[in-house]
Amino acid sequence: MTALVMLPGMDGTGELFEPFLHALPSTLRPVVVRYPADRWLDDDALLAHVRNALPDDEPFVLLGESFSGPVALKLAAEHPPGLRGVVLAASFARYPNRALALFRPMTSWMPMHLLPRGAMSVPLLGGFATASRQEALHRAVSRVAPAVMARRARQVLSFDVTASVEQIDVPILCLRASRDRVVAASAATEVARRNRRCTVVDIEAPHMLLQCAPAAAAQAIGDVFEEQEKGSPHA
Repeated sequence: MTALVMLPGMDGTGELFEPFLHALPSTLRPVVVRYPADRWLDDDALLAHVRNALPDDEPFVLLGESFSGPVALKLAAEHPPGLRGVVLAASFARYPNRALALFRPMTSWMPMHLLPRGAMSVPLLGGFATASRQEALHRAVSRVAPAVMARRARQVLSFDVTASVEQIDVPILCLRASRDRVVAASAATEVARRNRRCTVVDIEAPHMLLQCAPAAAAQAIGDVFEEQEKGSPHA
């Protein structure tokens, strides 16, 4: 069996993976990595945290959701034993909109935990917002110390692992949300341009792709990596 090591979005709790977990095929064993809610990890510490969570006795696919995409790509470029592929879910190799850098000073005081649910869900859920999805988002963000969320918001603006993309020698699957208001469509195009083993699959969803279109995301992952297993000499 192949493990699917899942790295969460900016909240880091892993709780928002719940709908996606229910949609995964039985051939994938989910491993949810969670980031500390009470302390911020710099780039090196974040990589070490995830590296320590990787399976050492079974093949695995590394999934990076949004914030964690660059982390997944950076680790994949290290060629860890057992790695079979990388999935980016509404993510990127470098922060997707350089205009966001103009808002960097605001991230030091941005009170995400105090934002109205509607204000937080508009860019992340868009027209796919439901009461239950808004509640899940609010609950996950509320579990994280405000200072930690602010540091992660600044951190995401500095990510740039485009050089790592070119060093990855396993398949990369970019799940691109067609209604994404946070990550530009060009982010997946850039990854595909830098690595010929990248496949881009467009899914009708907002930025919170795994939460709003879990079945379609799971199907796309299964199609790519189950086919790969069939073609493997060890299958």
